[in-house]
Amino acid sequence: MNHIALYRKYRPKTFEEVIGQDHITHTLQNQIVNDQIGHAYLFTGTRGTGKTSVAKIFARSVNCLNPVHGSACGECENCKRLEQETDINIIEIDAASNNKVDDIRQIRDKVKFMPVGAKYKVYIVDEVHMLSDSAFNALLKTLEEPPAHIIFILATTEVHKLPQTILSRCVRFDFRLVSREELSKHLAKVFEKENISCDDESLKIIASAGEGSVRDTLSIADSIASYCQGKISKEKTLSVLGTTDHDLIINFFDKIQEKDVGGVLALIDQIEKEGKNLAVFSKDLSKHSRNLLVCKSCENANEILNLTDEVFGLYQSQAQKFEEKDLIRYMQVFSSAESELRYTLSVRLLLETTCLTAMLGFDVKKN
Repeated sequence: MNHIALYRKYRPKTFEEVIGQDHITHTLQNQIVNDQIGHAYLFTGTRGTGKTSVAKIFARSVNCLNPVHGSACGECENCKRLEQETDINIIEIDAASNNKVDDIRQIRDKVKFMPVGAKYKVYIVDEVHMLSDSAFNALLKTLEEPPAHIIFILATTEVHKLPQTILSRCVRFDFRLVSREELSKHLAKVFEKENISCDDESLKIIASAGEGSVRDTLSIADSIASYCQGKISKEKTLSVLGTTDHDLIINFFDKIQEKDVGGVLALIDQIEKEGKNLAVFSKDLSKHSRNLLVCKSCENANEILNLTDEVFGLYQSQAQKFEEKDLIRYMQVFSSAESELRYTLSVRLLLETTCLTAMLGFDVKKN
C-alpha cells in the first residue's frame, strides 16, 4: 500500500478540524447558518495555514443538504459527491499556470451555466496574485455582476500584489500563523493515531521548525517519523532537522557573554565536525537572542516561548547575564548574516566573523 503523506491524510474536512483559524471558521459558519453568503471571498496568509482547505470545506458546506451548525454533514448525497475531486461544482484553478486573460474569459463564459445537483458552483482560484493585469481586468467584470449561483474564493500568499479594485469586491479573511502550542497539540493527536511515540520536547522542536505552517509541520513530522521508525526522540529529531541542542546553544552564548574568543571558535569547529548546517546554526543563534530578550523583558515569557519548564529555567537564568541592548544587537547581527550565509564561499569564516562582531561589539569586517 502506498504511503499517504501526513499533511494529505490529515487535511481537515470540516470547519471543526481546522486549527488556529477560529476567527475565520466561526464567521463562515455563521454566514451559512444565517444565509448571508457572499459572492466573492479573499483568503490571504502564509503557506500551509489552511486557505485551500477552508475554501473546499466552505464549498461543500454551502451545498450541504443538512448542514450542522454551518458545517457540512458529510453524510448527504451532495457531501459525498462533492468530496470527489472530479465534481464539476467545485472548480480549482491554479493562477500560476492559468494567468492569461483568455483563461479568465473562459471562466466568464462558463459561470452562466447552473450547477449540477447543487445550489452553488464554487471557483477556487489559488495564487491569484499571479494573474496578469489584463486577466485581473477580465476577472473584475465577473466579480462585479456574478450570477446568484456562483461563489468565487481567491487565495493568495501575496495580497499586496492584488489591485484595489479586486480587493474592494471581496470579503477578506486573513489566515494567521498557527501557534507552536496548537501545532504541538495537533502533532500529538496525529502521532497517537499513527501509533508513533514522541516525547514533549520533540513535539515542540518539530512544531517550532514548522514556523506556523500546519502543512510544513506535518511534512517535517513525516520525515522524522520515517527516520525514527515510529519512536521519535529529541536526539534523532535534532539530527534530522540539523538544528542545535538547547544545551549547546546555551553553552555558546555563555562563551559570547564571557567574550571567550577561543571558546566560540572551538564550538563552531565542533558543530561543523558534527555535520550540522552552519547556516541553520546562525538562524538558531538569532532565534536564541530573541528568546533571551523575551525572557528578559516579558512578564509571561513562557506563554510566548512555550518551552518545557526545565529549558525555560535555563533560558531565564542565562537571560539575566545580558543587557537588553546587547541581545537586540545579537538579533540584528545574526539575522543579517542569514542571507549572506546562503551565498558565501566560506560559511564557517563568515559565521566566525559574525560571532566575533556580535560578541566584541564592533564590525570586524570593517577593521
